[in-house]
Amino acid sequence: MLKMNSHLAAGAIASVLIGGLCAHAADPAVNACEVVEYRLQKWRTTHSEGAKAEKLVATLKKLRCEVKVGSHGGHTDVRYRCEKWQSLALKDHKTAHQWESWLKKYGFETKHKH
Repeated sequence: MLKMNSHLAAGAIASVLIGGLCAHAADPAVNACEVVEYRLQKWRTTHSEGAKAEKLVATLKKLRCEVKVGSHGGHTDVRYRCEKWQSLALKDHKTAHQWESWLKKYGFETKHKH
């Protein structure tokens, strides 16, 4: 499995969220894109702090996940799930694999279509 540090993962996420997503599923150009499907049926909780927690929450929300945030003991609990399959249409194979690795790291089931 590909290991990425949090800065590299954040960069990959930011590049995809800013402009790496393809238009719509109805657009014929999407056929050339890579598609990563994902879901997480049961709630999962991760501990995070500060800006890292904020970025994680923002990313999970953009991925159309349910997110609950709580804090105690000097850290933030980020609780999330995505019960139904969702998909990301991505611009290239490398970006799709980066997303797939990130999603798996956070407990999601994934399917990667070429």
